[in-house]
Amino acid sequence: MAGSNYFNYFTEIEERFQQRRGALLLLSTLDWALIETWRDAGVPLQAVLRGIDAAFDKYEARQKRGRMRRVNGLAWCAQSVMQAADELREASTGTAPPAAESRESGFEQERVAAHLDAAAGALEQTSIAHDACAATASRLREIATEMRARPQQADAPQEIESLERTLTVLEEKLFAALTAAAPEDTLVALKEHAARELAPYRSRMSAVQLRQVERQFVQKQLLARYDLPRFSLFYMSQQ
Repeated sequence: MAGSNYFNYFTEIEERFQQRRGALLLLSTLDWALIETWRDAGVPLQAVLRGIDAAFDKYEARQKRGRMRRVNGLAWCAQSVMQAADELREASTGTAPPAAESRESGFEQERVAAHLDAAAGALEQTSIAHDACAATASRLREIATEMRARPQQADAPQEIESLERTLTVLEEKLFAALTAAAPEDTLVALKEHAARELAPYRSRMSAVQLRQVERQFVQKQLLARYDLPRFSLFYMSQQ
């Protein structure tokens, strides 16, 4: 497994799922929404990977006894992931927290600033929720300017995570503005789409998890509909 870099969360989960499935399958919007709910809930990467392995171990054991359909979505592993998270939490009770690991490079100031400028540019081109998008674009450019003005230094994990929290707040405020501005029939259609996508996995998720995933799914689809970017550094170009 690659290093436990906080910002490798998405990539490592995607790679483990594809490895265990045995065939390349690009993750769906639903899959990415589910990963975001795990990340936001603080589910450790180790627990997610263990849960994926446990789900596929069980699937392969059953497959030997009879023909089964191929696993086509990460949500199929949701129940096992939450169980692995509970087990990991119980096992770590009373133990000292592990020392923070050094994070890999990749969040150089200019690269992050360019990511924020690109997001601001996209917001400035949209026609929906104009005032909110313009204000958010201005704030992103302000942060980018501040980053460029800092003395060059090695990546500081605390600063990167603080920036990520700020970007998360900006995203949440923008989502609220987009939801208020989007036509009612658009939002209804997105929720119906989410319900259809989630239907095969309802028995594997709690009611709370289902609501969280649906919300993430609708948010991602709403952004895609209006060609708007994500601010999170998780979505920064790897080029």
